[in-house]
Amino acid sequence: VDHGPGHIEGSSRGPLARLTFAVKDLFHIAGYVTGGGSPEWLRTHEPERETATAVTRLLEAGADMIGKTVCDELFYSFSGTNAHYGTPVNVRAPGRVPGGSSSGSAAAVAAGLCDFALGSDTGGSIRLPASFCGIYGMRPTHGRVNMTHTMDMAPSFDTGGWFADDAELYRTVGHVLLDSDGERTPTSRILIADDAFDHADPAIAAVLREYLKRAAESLPGTETTTIASFGWRLALDCFRTLQAAETWCTYGDWIEANRPNLGPGIKERYAWAAKVGSKDIAQAEAMRDTIVATLLSQLTPGTLICLPTAASLPARLDASDDELDTFRMGTVPLVSLSGLSGLPQISIPAASLDGCPVGLSFLGWSGSDEALLDLAVTLDPYRVPSGKP
Repeated sequence: VDHGPGHIEGSSRGPLARLTFAVKDLFHIAGYVTGGGSPEWLRTHEPERETATAVTRLLEAGADMIGKTVCDELFYSFSGTNAHYGTPVNVRAPGRVPGGSSSGSAAAVAAGLCDFALGSDTGGSIRLPASFCGIYGMRPTHGRVNMTHTMDMAPSFDTGGWFADDAELYRTVGHVLLDSDGERTPTSRILIADDAFDHADPAIAAVLREYLKRAAESLPGTETTTIASFGWRLALDCFRTLQAAETWCTYGDWIEANRPNLGPGIKERYAWAAKVGSKDIAQAEAMRDTIVATLLSQLTPGTLICLPTAASLPARLDASDDELDTFRMGTVPLVSLSGLSGLPQISIPAASLDGCPVGLSFLGWSGSDEALLDLAVTLDPYRVPSGKP
């Protein structure tokens, strides 16, 4: 983005020496205004005094920052489009969205513009762009990536995250960014979530099941299971309500005071968020308790759940509003579980369909981030290349 800093040199020593990274326009850089994908937020705010802790850690680990990346306006989208700054190009799925809201960071990695990139995940904003751009992306255990000096969206859901196109590098960046509170039980069992595969488009489910067959010899013991006995619609409603309520708490006063010219889709979402009432929130919080208890009963230390990252291929850039709504409503339930529970989930580039990348996810127990990073490295040889530039 043109209002961000250019090149910032790292320490040149450390595990990330001589590597380059880009940063989502949600992380503060001292001396610059953080824009959050909104020209009017940019206009109404002052330059930051402190640089985001996550950015500082990467610079101290030797990497050079090459600039900031475009994101969805105030982070409230799944597609990666931005009415004000344009849509980052998904080089691996031409004519399709890169996935939001960390779209620019994912697109930059997929295009080879940098070695890795920082983003954030509130409702899928790392996992979906990773799946759609054919790269690695993880939503960490809630709180394990330090988000000091960043913009909020919905704080009980917000997490930092990162992208890379190489599993070993992805793990190395994780060791720099993750705090030390991991839970180091080895992975001994993987539950294949049949209901999640059944929820996805049949063609998506088929190519991912084929991948699992090829990778079977490198996986721990697998079993099939049903993870969403509470129902996917319940998960969808619960997540949308709680995210909207928190997001309106974050931005509602500013929106009402400044009346920004919000882009299509974003404007309607904030209008809906403004109407979420206390009764809606109470019902959703009760639903959340049920969902989390169900997941925790299955995700004992050593157990991972396998599911499709997204329910469909990335939407076409010229998709109608109805098509975009179907696209969102199919995938939100799948990505909502990690956010509602605070549990980590990694998306790995697994397959290709109709010339587009398809990501496969593993959801872990609290603190299993390192186990998920290790699994990505183990499974890397089974990856199907798709549209590499």
